[in-house]
Amino acid sequence: MKNKSSLMTRLAGAPYIVWAIIFIIVPLCMVAYYAFTDKSGAFTFDNMLDIGKYTDTIVLSVWLGLLATVICLVIAYPLAMIMANKGPKKQSTMTMIIMLPMWMNFLLRTYSWMTILEDNGLLTTTINSVVDGINKLTQWGIEPIHLINTRGAVVLGMVYNFLPYMILPIYTVMLKSDRSLIEAAQDLGGNKFDVFKNVTVPLSVPGVVSGFTMVFVPSVSTFYISQKLGGTGTTLIGDIIETQFQTAYNYNLGASLSFVLMILIFICLAVMNKFSDDDGGVVI
Repeated sequence: MKNKSSLMTRLAGAPYIVWAIIFIIVPLCMVAYYAFTDKSGAFTFDNMLDIGKYTDTIVLSVWLGLLATVICLVIAYPLAMIMANKGPKKQSTMTMIIMLPMWMNFLLRTYSWMTILEDNGLLTTTINSVVDGINKLTQWGIEPIHLINTRGAVVLGMVYNFLPYMILPIYTVMLKSDRSLIEAAQDLGGNKFDVFKNVTVPLSVPGVVSGFTMVFVPSVSTFYISQKLGGTGTTLIGDIIETQFQTAYNYNLGASLSFVLMILIFICLAVMNKFSDDDGGVVI
């Protein structure tokens, strides 16, 4: 019986193994192959050496991705805690509200922010109207605000598009956490800050780690947000990779940049997993 059960388990897992091989292992191997070969297929390190030209771009991508991730965490943590403490009906409503923007196409969401942030857009026009009013009253001479095609607009686009990926993991972990531990801390005389610091935060670490990774990874590798909201002044590593594949047709350099980015992501996953729970939980 055990052998039959083991055989059935292997057969049930076979489709997933095949899927992983075709769509994960094979593409990764192709990236590694092109990264270490030239156009003739000969082995070379020249592509990897050329990455040094884009060091500033890589650093900028990591910096903006990290900044967007931290902002998402600051916004998501209190919201997830509020959701976890609400009743089931309110939790469902709040979850649906958070998920609604994700039902809209990613490109449309980014285009909508272009309309909002452009110089004659709703947000910029409103802010500049206030600025003009202040200048007339005080003679301070504040310059008009320009929002589109800035790094701030890129970070805003990242936060807007990836915020749900931070909220939902933290909310899920908080919802499943043992409430008796919080009640015990309160019974032992802990105030709200002590309970939050010593009980709530440690229990929510796996959700924070998962959310951090799920936001940081796409933020670092994004290219469409930077193209539409950052303009030519904010070029990220994803933009360089897309250019190499779509315009320059230099697949080898594009693959080498992708390979380095992939290594950075794996390092991030390894570091984040060190802070995950001790029950075998990993960041996906």
